[in-house]
Amino acid sequence: MTKKNLILLYGILFSMILSLSSCSSDDSSSSEDIPLSADIFQSVVGKKVAFQGLTNNAASWAWDFGDGTTSSEKNPVHVYSEGGYYTAKLTATSSDGSSVSKEVRLAIDLTPYILLTGGPTATNGKTWRLSSGHSDKDYFAYADAALTPFDGAPNPLPAGIFGVGLGLGEVYQDEFTFYFDGSYSHDVKADGASFSGLVFQLLTTGGANIVNPSSDQSFGLCTATYTPESDTTFTYVENEDLTVSSVFGPGGSLTYSGVSTLDFSGTEFIGFMDFQRKVMVQEIKDNSMRLVMFMAAEPSAPGINTNGLVLTFEVVN
Repeated sequence: MTKKNLILLYGILFSMILSLSSCSSDDSSSSEDIPLSADIFQSVVGKKVAFQGLTNNAASWAWDFGDGTTSSEKNPVHVYSEGGYYTAKLTATSSDGSSVSKEVRLAIDLTPYILLTGGPTATNGKTWRLSSGHSDKDYFAYADAALTPFDGAPNPLPAGIFGVGLGLGEVYQDEFTFYFDGSYSHDVKADGASFSGLVFQLLTTGGANIVNPSSDQSFGLCTATYTPESDTTFTYVENEDLTVSSVFGPGGSLTYSGVSTLDFSGTEFIGFMDFQRKVMVQEIKDNSMRLVMFMAAEPSAPGINTNGLVLTFEVVN
């Protein structure tokens, strides 16, 4: 190869190197006509998130992970200390000082407790109410080992049955709020009454607190006055053996093995006020949960559960 050809080859290679290097940086001269932009790609494994800043024409990157920690790396890896819902934010800044931001909502390690409370970033807690739409798994049950459907009651429960069917539509309004720190609040709304068992009210108050007995009293339901307690707490337990009183159990009790439960301090409860305040959690999702609440509906067996209410609760937006 001649000297002239070698010089020409070196020149071509040098030009190629310059061209490649000019394309490798966000703030290169060839990108001057490309507007500053930012996007986020993330990969989540448990509580560990690998972020990638997809930016054009950026000179610096500022990340806020939504849990009080930050990073100036372009592609950081972050481990959250708690599961929950977080909003991660990337701010990309160009060499001339202009900036653009992009946010992404993350659901990290969503345990049932996180789904119940909204996690550590939900400062106002997570609020639930009885779903008027019901689900195809809502029904009245006997308080037996299998929670057998109650004879004569619709199964599944039709939408709005407590209102149009029993004249107790107000029971769909009460709200129940769970906080990540274990505190709990209960809003009985304007009527000051809660969903309750008729026999429970007759035996504990002589019926004085009953506000609205159901139009069909064969189901033993009513609303009754209740003043929510302050500074109350709740306890959520998984894989517990729950023992409740039952007319169907030997010795007047039954044990449901390996279930999840919700219990409350003082006289508090969720959904239904009766002798048994501790409830069984059958299922909990991001926007719904299904509970089993027990009822003692037989005056001749005071305080001993005869029935269960398998009902769906929904998140209040």
